[in-house]
Amino acid sequence: MTRAAVLFHLPFLPPRQPACEAISQEVAALRGRFGGRVVYVNPNQHLPLPLPRMCFGLHRLRRLRHDEEEIALHHFYNPDPFPFPYLRLLRRPVIYSLTGGVDSLPHRTFFEKMAAITVMDRGSYVRLRRQGVKHLFLVRPGIRVERFTPHPLPWGGEIRVMVGSAPWTKAQFRSKGVLTLLEAAKLNRRLHLVFLWRGILVEELKRWIRTFGVEERVTVWDRLVDVNEVLRDVHAAVVLASTPALVKAYPHSLLESLAAGKPVLVSRAIPMAQEVEERGCGEVVEQVSAEAFLTALETLGRYYPARCRAALATGRNFSVERMVSSFEEVYRYAGYPP
Repeated sequence: MTRAAVLFHLPFLPPRQPACEAISQEVAALRGRFGGRVVYVNPNQHLPLPLPRMCFGLHRLRRLRHDEEEIALHHFYNPDPFPFPYLRLLRRPVIYSLTGGVDSLPHRTFFEKMAAITVMDRGSYVRLRRQGVKHLFLVRPGIRVERFTPHPLPWGGEIRVMVGSAPWTKAQFRSKGVLTLLEAAKLNRRLHLVFLWRGILVEELKRWIRTFGVEERVTVWDRLVDVNEVLRDVHAAVVLASTPALVKAYPHSLLESLAAGKPVLVSRAIPMAQEVEERGCGEVVEQVSAEAFLTALETLGRYYPARCRAALATGRNFSVERMVSSFEEVYRYAGYPP
């Protein structure tokens, strides 16, 4: 690493398919511009009993201190504002990127020590600014929008919906709405679900598919795929979540869907819902329930051509170049380059 490099800290276990994971995609884009490497600070991959988040990073502290001789700053990602103690022990500036929706910043003393804080959605930004958080930046996520091309489909007959943000744990099958969507497929025989999976808990998913008896109405892609090709054959994409911290404020699968001119269905709890509602590029699912999802799907069908036009116009706003440029401003604020 050069002295001007950035060290990226991720608190989840190393993904089996980094190219399918949204934060890993974002970090790869930033590394392409600023250099540096990734360190995973969750120690639980090799432990018989899991350690709490309070302990993350401490096992790597000596190595991190050594790495600071060759970097300009640290960039840490996390869905919620948790005060990881090891971050206070680093000597280079720390950027703390919150990837989920945020209502407030507890542990204010901790976060005042961060060189900068970033959020993805305007609602979180407005709330935290009103609470007096000054070193705060709004950085909207970005994708390679040029990789996605519109392939309009008529609404009617079988309705195919791409499902993103796959669970990391068995508990998330419920909280991320996987069971809700399978129930919806059981209730509505026109619905076909296309799951984008990431190599974790695929057998659990197959077990649930059999339990609901919807094997003929579900497709599972459990490998790296060309998402543009998947989107060619679907009408829309969906991400459900019961709380804002479960997924990114702007899930990548939904941004990719918009870039391909396909509307999205998104839980009210996910911050992206506000923009979807304002721009008319999809429908908001008011609750994580099969009934609420099917109601939103029916509404989408009534306005489908207009929703497709709005989706394409909205999706082009989320370029990776804009995201990288925004982070460049944050890095300069934090003292980059040295």
